Amino acid sequence: MIMNEIKLYNTLTKKVETFEPNEPGKVKMYTCGPTVYHFAHIGNLRSYIMEDVLEKSLRYAGYDVNRVMNITDVGHLSSDADSGEDKMLMGAKREHKSVMDIAKFYTDAFFSDCEKLNIKTPDVVAPATGCIPEFIEMIETLLKKGYAYEAGGNIYFDTSKLENYYVLSNQNEEELMVGARNDVEEDTNKKSKTDFVLWFTKSKFDDQELKWESPWGVGYPGWHIECSAISIKYLGDKLDIHCGGIDNVFPHHTNEIAQSEAYLGHKWCNYWFHVLHLNDSTGKMSKSKGDFLTVSLLEKKGYNPLVYRMFCLQSHYRKPLLFQYDILDNVKAAYDKLIKKIAILSKDGDPEEEKMKAYRDAFAQALGNDINTSQALTVVYDVLKADMNDYSKRKLIEEFDQVLSLDLTKEIKEDVVDDELAAYVEDMITQRKEAKKAKDFAKADAIRDELLAKGIELKDTREGTVWSVK
Repeated sequence: MIMNEIKLYNTLTKKVETFEPNEPGKVKMYTCGPTVYHFAHIGNLRSYIMEDVLEKSLRYAGYDVNRVMNITDVGHLSSDADSGEDKMLMGAKREHKSVMDIAKFYTDAFFSDCEKLNIKTPDVVAPATGCIPEFIEMIETLLKKGYAYEAGGNIYFDTSKLENYYVLSNQNEEELMVGARNDVEEDTNKKSKTDFVLWFTKSKFDDQELKWESPWGVGYPGWHIECSAISIKYLGDKLDIHCGGIDNVFPHHTNEIAQSEAYLGHKWCNYWFHVLHLNDSTGKMSKSKGDFLTVSLLEKKGYNPLVYRMFCLQSHYRKPLLFQYDILDNVKAAYDKLIKKIAILSKDGDPEEEKMKAYRDAFAQALGNDINTSQALTVVYDVLKADMNDYSKRKLIEEFDQVLSLDLTKEIKEDVVDDELAAYVEDMITQRKEAKKAKDFAKADAIRDELLAKGIELKDTREGTVWSVK
């Protein structure tokens, strides 16, 4: 099968490259999932939207994609670098519930948000708490190979054993430590600041709820080990694409590469796909600020969550995106207008394949150009203006929406009828009335049928012709 070419920016090589999977036609893709201690804010969800578009773009290009995502329900400290309090424990204390109750509630909330945003659930979703044996086995191997050491009861990865620990970030320790918090207690068990915990046994959290037996004593895994072990468990020892937000580059993804390649003995993942931050007027969105924007909050303010998805698609994933309500209002107006224009396209006719090909090619080219969703949306507008019959336009937009996932061809509802649509229908009713007056009943019937094909139903009454949206 011939695949459409996909070019992606690879964080590993710092350049746009033609994507070539390890196995022709098949893609093994891993996504860093949420830490389920609180609701996801819309900044988090920007990453998941763009990763969803990447997966669907690969499928649209003809690839068989197997995508795995973890759920972090243990071991993620409030600092990504092994300091602070366990985030799951923070959530449990905040709401006076058990850690597993917190995990269940916020996992369900996350997938509810994903459903509202038309984000496809990955083929495999693996909670960290379900993979403890895999973490232990991987750590045991790293110890045997000399890449890990025990100190103060904990197990650490020894970054000094690597030739290039900073292969992903292309920075050095001094640069990466700039801006690091000074109020966190330094772990004196570490040989180097960049060493990281694989397994906690001597935890400073006496009330840590989730602990397991291990060869090193009762404890729990560090955060970084889970993604490596889960990916290897479900996708094997060679990964095609690893996704995440830009803030995962260091230390999380840097540590994943270190431990995975030390464990496997060869290169692990060829392509790294990172989505930049969504910012508000105060800077990067963060749960630590207190109030934060969620999908539910947008809904309460009257926004369809798919308006936010379109807001994200109008920008490139490698550019920071500024969230402002006036911008979202403009996107809402554009989205509503687009839906209405598509709604009145006739569902009857024959496909004009020769004309359609040019737009299919343009859409595939936009996706192939480092997932240029803004250009892909432009192709949708070009289709609406094209010299093609309605059926062909609707058919193309249905195809494109497999990737865009904006519900572009769903039936229009009466409550979204605007002045433009109403004026169009009233004009057609006038033309039909004149045709009947001239006894041109064939034309009158054709107008009725045309409107019906667009989802507009006419009813003749004593007071005149009335219409409704089916």
